[in-house]
Amino acid sequence: MFNIAAILLFVVVLLMLFSLTYLLPALEKLKNKDNCTTPNELNKAEQWQQQLSNTNGYVYAAIGLTFCCLLFFVYMATNGTVWQGHLMEWLNIVVRLMHITFGIAWIGASFYFVFLENALNRTNNVRDELAGNLWAIHGGGFYYLEKYKVAPKEIPKDLHWFKYEAYFTWLSGFCLLLVVYYFNAKAFLIDTNVLDMAPTTAIAIGIGSFAGAWLLYDGLCKSPLAKNTLLFAVIGFCILVGFAYFYAHVFSGRAAYIHFGAMIGTLMAANVFFVIIPAQKAMVKAAKEGNYLNPQLGKNALFRSIHNNYFTLPVLFVMISNHFPSTFGNQYQWAVLSAITLGTAGVKHYLNLREKHQQSLWVLPVSIMVLLGVAFVTAPTQGGECKTTISIAQVTEIVNKRCVSCHSAKPTDDALTAPPNGVVYDTPADIAKLSDKIMQRVVITKTMPQNNKTNMTEPEREILRCWIEQGANIN
Repeated sequence: MFNIAAILLFVVVLLMLFSLTYLLPALEKLKNKDNCTTPNELNKAEQWQQQLSNTNGYVYAAIGLTFCCLLFFVYMATNGTVWQGHLMEWLNIVVRLMHITFGIAWIGASFYFVFLENALNRTNNVRDELAGNLWAIHGGGFYYLEKYKVAPKEIPKDLHWFKYEAYFTWLSGFCLLLVVYYFNAKAFLIDTNVLDMAPTTAIAIGIGSFAGAWLLYDGLCKSPLAKNTLLFAVIGFCILVGFAYFYAHVFSGRAAYIHFGAMIGTLMAANVFFVIIPAQKAMVKAAKEGNYLNPQLGKNALFRSIHNNYFTLPVLFVMISNHFPSTFGNQYQWAVLSAITLGTAGVKHYLNLREKHQQSLWVLPVSIMVLLGVAFVTAPTQGGECKTTISIAQVTEIVNKRCVSCHSAKPTDDALTAPPNGVVYDTPADIAKLSDKIMQRVVITKTMPQNNKTNMTEPEREILRCWIEQGANIN
């Protein structure tokens, strides 16, 4: 009963917060700067709008926090009931769609503005106050963009801030982490073959690692090493490798990869929240007040923004990695993850150089060779000789014992009420139809059963391999 009451309370709070997002812009119009006739009135109007802007940010933060609390109590209310699996599946769909949508908006903005920075015309007929300009055509129209060295003489009234894309990407990503991994920690987060621990301990390690990563990274950015680009990149990559190794020796394979991506995503969002937006606010304030603006603020913001640009491709890989068990299921999964991170970041570096009209003969080939090397190293080895013919009866016995608790039209698993990805092994024909998937997931990568929850043995995997190599015959 308490959980139901809490759900209703947070729903009401969420509705009130959403109402405020419509009310605040209306309040802003009450003190429009265009209607001010004296400097005192203008100053009060600017202060009023700044307070409303800050309040608007707090409201969006409260919406994210309230949504997380709502998810938690919904989970608690349905935990152990017939609705648990269905609810978790739909929460997964909704939150994942939100995460992808906000992520596209954020990463698209990151790509675009780094492209602008790289492609600016900085020399040809550029006014003294400008850092550069760019002509572009898109969607049937011509666009002309200018970048100021510091700030324009008068700050425009309608100044767009690129921040909520980042905040909501991180919030929706964290909610997805809750729904998929933290609410089902025993099933998806913890692999007792890697490290046996309590769910609360695993969750605390995951969240704590994000904070630890930020402290390390932020300290590195503020250190003298930041002035040496190559040394900074090498040390930063070594830190990433360290986290990949750490996650691989704490969590299940899938969870290790997702936490690596969530860790990088946290660095990106923290860059926006703690460095980029505060620098932009300081720039706007100084320009409005006519005060001296420290150009280092803009340089620091650009420094972190470029880092975010290089982080994007590794994060995108992690988002799709769960579909490819040859990566997270490899014996040296942390090395595979590190190599792919390096290769994808190298590809982004090549694209950035091309946008600057700079040439590099080695960046793209080396990056591609790294990625192809990963594919080669993770290739499966040929199994041993199969001395006896395997019957479908032997296969069905193993599948019924180890697999159908999840992969059945009516699963009996304690965490699932529907077969994952619609995969069922209720009949011999069902098993034979997906023999290639069984070979990849069960035999080669050994990523199924999930965390080997049903304790499938090596001899059983060998029986399945031989049956598939003999033609997956069901007669």
